[in-house]
Amino acid sequence: MSFNDKSRLDPSQVQDRRGRSAGRPVAIGGGLGLVILVVALLMGVNPNNLTPLLGLGNEPQPQTASYSDLTAECQTGADANKNRDCAIVGYVNSFQAFWSAEFARNNRQYTKAQTVLFSGATQAACGYASSAMGPFYCPQDQSIYLDMSFFDDLQTKFGAQGGPFAEAYILAHEYGHHVQGLLGLLDPSSLSSRGPESEAVMIELQADCLAGIWMNNAVETGYIARITQEDIQESLNAAASVGDDRIQKQTQGYVAPESWTHGSSEQRLAALQDGMYSGDVQTCATPGWDG
Repeated sequence: MSFNDKSRLDPSQVQDRRGRSAGRPVAIGGGLGLVILVVALLMGVNPNNLTPLLGLGNEPQPQTASYSDLTAECQTGADANKNRDCAIVGYVNSFQAFWSAEFARNNRQYTKAQTVLFSGATQAACGYASSAMGPFYCPQDQSIYLDMSFFDDLQTKFGAQGGPFAEAYILAHEYGHHVQGLLGLLDPSSLSSRGPESEAVMIELQADCLAGIWMNNAVETGYIARITQEDIQESLNAAASVGDDRIQKQTQGYVAPESWTHGSSEQRLAALQDGMYSGDVQTCATPGWDG
């Protein structure tokens, strides 16, 4: 995968809070809390729903975002081809360009989301966030939170092959949640459901499908120059790596489908492929979509 060297990046869509204090320590509740966070919150669950259980604070405090480094370093697609931080900016710009156009084609208004890069812990409208949560979308402030060390964990802890397009898939999934939020498809009560056919799993699979929709159309946004078969394989491998069955096998040694919140590796692969190969939002069962 490569970016269009001449495309102009907009780093204001990404906040860089790395290396900054979160205000106070995050109480996770020991090893059990970490396992709950990794398994239950991985890629998309609102952390506010588990804060009472995990002892996380719930009172966001103001934190001034800084754009200066990204603004200086990330100007063009050529920068994104050389710099991992700028690649994140490029992905985000591409997501938002696609969904803005897609919403407009369907007589809807798209609101841009912020991506917040942090290290260790930070504050969100949903409460305090830690790197143990993995990437997540917070509907209250319409922001995606990401500690980029998760991309390394994806390989070392979850066995994914990694690569730039695996990272693009992770972020595209979170922007899928943002799209769901704008369409009124995120029901907080559904997040407590469990099992392969639960509402929680259906929400996650739909976000995978929406990520695939972007992949199908990414080159048309002007930010992505080309996507190779190897890139596609990276994303499929990442989706399989974060299936509930695979994570459970690695963390507890057995599979318990009745506790699934994100879907099996097979389910996640199928959902991502549905969107990737069709390129049509209707494939992802988005009710009320006009197209």
